[in-house]
Amino acid sequence: MIFVFHLTYKPDSGHIRTKALPEHKAYLGLQAERMAFAGPLTSDDGATMIGSLLAIDFADRAAAESWLANEPFTKAGLYGAVSIHAFNNLWPQKVGFPA
Repeated sequence: MIFVFHLTYKPDSGHIRTKALPEHKAYLGLQAERMAFAGPLTSDDGATMIGSLLAIDFADRAAAESWLANEPFTKAGLYGAVSIHAFNNLWPQKVGFPA
């Protein structure tokens, strides 16, 4: 089942993000085969990063929550708000996971 992670950063936490970014990217890379999409959320200027949006296939919610608990940005204390939702992909895509 695909789970979508909506993750927003704490204010003034850019230094935390910068320091943990290499480890974060490596950790995400371990899920490459199960990832539908992943990327930063930005403010309306399109450049200022304010969070992340990830969609990853996990066996169940417990596995998704466990993965997030060990994610480097989580461990570094970057996220101010976190939500996880099961997601059903009903729209055909040209790339990524099949509908």
